[in-house]
Amino acid sequence: MRRDFVIDGFVFGSVTIEGDDATDAILKMYEELQRPDISYVLISGLIISMYNIIDIKKLYSYLKIPIIGISYNESPGIEHALKHHFPNSFESKISLYHKLGKREKITLNTSHNIFVRKEGCTLSDVKHLLNELTMYGSIPEPIRVSQLLAKTLLQKRLSF
Repeated sequence: MRRDFVIDGFVFGSVTIEGDDATDAILKMYEELQRPDISYVLISGLIISMYNIIDIKKLYSYLKIPIIGISYNESPGIEHALKHHFPNSFESKISLYHKLGKREKITLNTSHNIFVRKEGCTLSDVKHLLNELTMYGSIPEPIRVSQLLAKTLLQKRLSF
């Protein structure tokens, strides 16, 4: 989605539950778009699909554009959950989780708070972009549209 809210295309990917393939799936989707004019990657949550952790540093090193991960609630962290769900291999998950760095709180012009992790840009850049993209509430429009699309596709898939 462009900053003027025009949608220029869609791409879909999938990851494994509890896997380590989310970062590579995003890189593959980026390549499938074949769009050299993409200026940032905006992700709703950097820990998806039951602890499949997205490596924003790796994304940035490959793509050379800002990577922004957004979450909407405060959290004490997931170290305990990782140790519980991965008793024999939690060290690598915890290492990747810590590599994400601390989340930073932003109050949007809509008066909603969100939490971000970023790579390749400043917190000021992120705040400016998210204020441009968030019309209502706390969810930026590109993420809101992608979530609606994903929900619809999932419902269709489950109904077959």
